[in-house]
Amino acid sequence: MYLLYDYLIVGSGLYGATFAHYATKQGKKCLVIDKRPQLGGNVYCEKVEGINVHKYGAHIFHTNNKEVWNFVNSLVPFNRYTNSPVANYHGKLFNLPFNMNTFYQMWGVTTPEEATAKIEEQKSEAVAKMKADGVTEPRNLEEQGLCLVGRDIFEKLIKEYTEKQWGRPCSELPAFIIKRLPVRLVFDNNYFNDAYQGIPIGGYNKLIDALLEGVECKTNTDFFNTEYRDWHQFAKQLVYTGPIDEYFGYCYGKLDWRTVSFKTKVLDAPNFQGNAVVNYTSHEQPYTRVIEHKHFEMFGQAVYDCPKTVVSEEYSTEYKEGMEPYYPVNDDKNNDLADKYRTLAEREKDVIFGGRLADYRYYDMAPVVESVLRRFQ
Repeated sequence: MYLLYDYLIVGSGLYGATFAHYATKQGKKCLVIDKRPQLGGNVYCEKVEGINVHKYGAHIFHTNNKEVWNFVNSLVPFNRYTNSPVANYHGKLFNLPFNMNTFYQMWGVTTPEEATAKIEEQKSEAVAKMKADGVTEPRNLEEQGLCLVGRDIFEKLIKEYTEKQWGRPCSELPAFIIKRLPVRLVFDNNYFNDAYQGIPIGGYNKLIDALLEGVECKTNTDFFNTEYRDWHQFAKQLVYTGPIDEYFGYCYGKLDWRTVSFKTKVLDAPNFQGNAVVNYTSHEQPYTRVIEHKHFEMFGQAVYDCPKTVVSEEYSTEYKEGMEPYYPVNDDKNNDLADKYRTLAEREKDVIFGGRLADYRYYDMAPVVESVLRRFQ
């Protein structure tokens, strides 16, 4: 029987689009289908008032892998955006990640020695309290955080923000969620340690368009509710990037996800908060952060040459049917369930599972691209 395609690829996000790109370069014929009305998965951008709005949340490409960086830049040049978020706690601003600027803002200390002394003093208080309770290892995220950075940083910059993210108190969250917290004893607000970071000039749609150039694509096409469910009729192999439990008909039960929603508005001002990302770390605001999209791609005078701005409040919430799944819930129950599904996936003939949803693992963008690159090498 003659099959039309070498690969049917379910999902046009970064994994599916990169896979289609490499397969096509090798002379394979691909069909990419996506249930959304547009291509690009969660990196899709919407043009509003001349600004590329990250419709499904802020995406910053960062990597230490020069091969990956050279590959994406060969498709579309990237700008020099550096991620330097700011935290707002009851109106007071702190630089992130935790560095000498943060410690000066928190305590007025000006030297690494003073900052270290303050952190160690507060960490020892937390350890002493646990010992008094007859405990040597942190039992939950709250104790873990206090032991890593002490009371002030934990309570102002971690505790309530984390509770908003996970929808439950830190005392009820497992300690392993924060195995470590980076503390930098230098005045450096660059969030990532990676050698390369930036945003595609012109937005992520340019990257997706370049990856999918010459590839047949269909939008508004749900794998499970179209003829493509019987994919053997169309392709030699299936590349599946959707939720792994859905592929197997939830036979072991449903995996839990966290999701995010956005309230986006256009403001009649050129510059609202002066930064792309501001985290709101107290319960005072129901949202976790506010994204001002123009700051990802507009710098200096360009900010003011564009008279309006677009901001998105980001809300973290429990996943419900019909929502977009974003983050795996990495507790013991879900990890065990995911392992069962992964075992089933390994047995599937001619099916490749890839990406965040199909692996039930949180990935940054660069490792997704790298995983496809390795497969084709």
